[in-house]
Amino acid sequence: MDILKASIDWAKAELFSTPFFILFGVVFMAASLGFWQLGKTDMAKAYIIPTLVAGLLLTIIGVGLFFTNKTRITQFETAHSIDASAFVASERERAEATLKEYNTIVFTAIPLIIAACALILFFVNTPLWRASMITTIAMLVVILLVDGTAHARIADYNKQLQQAEKELKK
Repeated sequence: MDILKASIDWAKAELFSTPFFILFGVVFMAASLGFWQLGKTDMAKAYIIPTLVAGLLLTIIGVGLFFTNKTRITQFETAHSIDASAFVASERERAEATLKEYNTIVFTAIPLIIAACALILFFVNTPLWRASMITTIAMLVVILLVDGTAHARIADYNKQLQQAEKELKK
């Protein structure tokens, strides 16, 4: 098994995935612009700031993840050429920590936040609060969609790292 190729393939798959954050961020910002230009009702006007903030957050997340994973590719090659077993051990540790973070944040905290926002919708009737909660739910659903696929990729990558670690010990 060529773990360097698997690592680079994983990073390249992440490079393909993270622009979806940027794409959705641009969509949210375009919606904000649309609400600003075309919104006539109080509810439509209330969406301007929440959708702009959500769009900016998604764009920042996407850009940050993109550049992090882009630099990782060259770091993989360097680290692997210096010490392959240390590279595999550090990547496995990072992958396992990331999987734990996904379980805590993406698959526990985000659904709880979505549920809290949905609950707030039942009790609050002001346009700004309603628009903020609906926009927050939409943004978190986007994060769940993109990170759900990222979780599957890193889980598979972690299995490849475990296999490579076994092969290096032989």
